Amino acid sequence: MSKYSEVKKITVSHFSKMKAEGEKISCLTGYDYTAAKVLDEAGIELVLVGDSLGMVMNGYDNTLPVTLDEIIYHTKAVKRGLKRAFLVADMPFGTYHSNVDDAVKNCIEVIKASGAEAVKLEGGREIVPVIEKLTASGVNVMGHLGLMPQHVHTMGGFKVQGKNGYESIINDAVALQEAGVFSIVLEGIIDTAAEEITKKVDVPTIGIGAGRYCDGQILVYHDVFGMFDDFVPKFVKRYADTKSVVLDAAKQYIDEVKNSKFPDDEHSFKAKK
Repeated sequence: MSKYSEVKKITVSHFSKMKAEGEKISCLTGYDYTAAKVLDEAGIELVLVGDSLGMVMNGYDNTLPVTLDEIIYHTKAVKRGLKRAFLVADMPFGTYHSNVDDAVKNCIEVIKASGAEAVKLEGGREIVPVIEKLTASGVNVMGHLGLMPQHVHTMGGFKVQGKNGYESIINDAVALQEAGVFSIVLEGIIDTAAEEITKKVDVPTIGIGAGRYCDGQILVYHDVFGMFDDFVPKFVKRYADTKSVVLDAAKQYIDEVKNSKFPDDEHSFKAKK
C-alpha cells in the first residue's frame, strides 16, 4: 500500500517526494473519460494523454499526424474522469518547434483549453529555451528523452537508444532538469543508461522500455490491457487480454441478434396488464 494512496490530489510536489523516499511512481496513458475513471479508481498517480492516441485511437501509422485539437479533445475527456491522478498532455509534433513564442502559446492553449496540469515535450538541449520560458510562466513541463516517436524518421525507425554510448542523453537530462522540468520520460534506452540518468538528476525519471531503475514506469493503456495488437513492443507486459473478452462478447451478441435471442422478455418493455 502506497503512503500516498490517501492523498486526495496528486501534485508535482508528490513526485519529488516519492523519488526522495524511493517510492515508485505508477503512470499510464489514457484517452477517454471511462478509462480515466477506472485508472483513477485503481490509484494511478499520473495519466498521460499521449500522442500515441494517433495510433491506438485514430489508426495513424505513427504519432506525427496528431493535431493540437485532438490532444485538447481527448485531454478534456480524461480530465472529467480524474479526481486524484495528475494529468499531463502530450504536445504534438510541430507545435513547439518553430519558435519559442509560438511554442509557449500552443502549450498554454492546451493547458487552458483542456485542464491538463502539465505538458510533455520531446527533445533535449535544443528545446531548453522553450522549457525555460514555460516554467518561468508557471507551466509544469515533463521532458522526454531516448527513443522519441516524433523523431521516428530522423532516428531511422523505433530503435533502442544508448547502445553505443549515452553521454549525450545524460547531458540532455541534466539540461532539462536545469531548465525546470518536473520529471523526464526515458523511452527505449538500455537499462544501464536509465540507471545512471536516474542517479544523476534530482527530478523523477519515468521509464518506458528503459528498465527497472527509473523512478516510475509508464505504458500505453491499450498495450497493458491487450486491446491493441497491430504492434506489441518487447517492453510491454500485458496484464489482461481485453480484446479477446470483447471479441467473444461481440460474437455472442451478433449470434443472439441473428437468432432472435436478444432482446428477450427480460430486456423488453411490456404493457401493463
